[in-house]
Amino acid sequence: MSKTKTPAVVSGRTPWNRFAYNNNTVGYAFAAPFIIGFLAFTIIPMLTSLYYSFTDYNMINKSNWVGFSNYINLFKDERFLKSVGVTLQYVALSVPIKLAFALFIAFLLTRPSKLVSVYRSLYYLPSLIGGSVAVALVWKELFSRKGLININLAKLGLPTVNWLGSMTAAKWPIILMTAWQFGSSMLIFAAGLKEIPTSYYEAAKIDGANGWQIFWKITMPCLSPVIMFNLIMQLISSFMVFTQAFVITTGGPNDATMYYALYVYKQGIQMRFMGYASAMSWVMLLIMSAITAIVFKTSKHWVFNESES
Repeated sequence: MSKTKTPAVVSGRTPWNRFAYNNNTVGYAFAAPFIIGFLAFTIIPMLTSLYYSFTDYNMINKSNWVGFSNYINLFKDERFLKSVGVTLQYVALSVPIKLAFALFIAFLLTRPSKLVSVYRSLYYLPSLIGGSVAVALVWKELFSRKGLININLAKLGLPTVNWLGSMTAAKWPIILMTAWQFGSSMLIFAAGLKEIPTSYYEAAKIDGANGWQIFWKITMPCLSPVIMFNLIMQLISSFMVFTQAFVITTGGPNDATMYYALYVYKQGIQMRFMGYASAMSWVMLLIMSAITAIVFKTSKHWVFNESES
């Protein structure tokens, strides 16, 4: 009578355990490029910049430890304080305009239509090319003294505007260019709109609610988690605005568009005050973290959670 053979044990592992072990190894191998890239291009540069923020590093000479001098000098720098102010103004104007426009287009594109996929692709296209240098140069020509915008204003009998030479008007070409890149937010809004149960709208119509009441009492509350997500993503993106200001206005006139990231670039790359620029970058991180924390903290008052209602 033959005896039943038990699974062989090699180094304390059965064949099944060896399979699981090999399976984990394959998983680590596939994850390795991301892990290596995350360490090499995110964590290590962040820690390096944190160290340099406490030094006088200028990319040429050996760095010397200066402690908190860079952080103290930041708040004595008038251009730094002005860059914070104009950046906050830019964020306060560009983010609501972009999100409002994205929600409006998403609302239109969720209506029944045979060409809705084509429309979505066309509206998303600016988000793919909108941040490029080439498009920024085209935008600069559009808003120049003799650009297409002023030509059309003149044809309509309206006064032309010195868009790029006026301290009050220079920010608007950049804000409008940012709002033009609404495609990603629009797609997220469209997905959120489709997730709202149609039974809510049917019940509201039976109760005699009009379009505005349905929008404010049903659509907006149900869409509030998506609005919060888009708001946080656009806040972070807006604080890092660089290409548009660098190409269109180069920070002028009179630092009216000297946004935070652009001033970091000028201090770190052009003037080689890399330690000072590193300190600026960490202060930017703290500002963005504080604003994001405020959004999360206040979200319980305006974000609708169906599981808690």
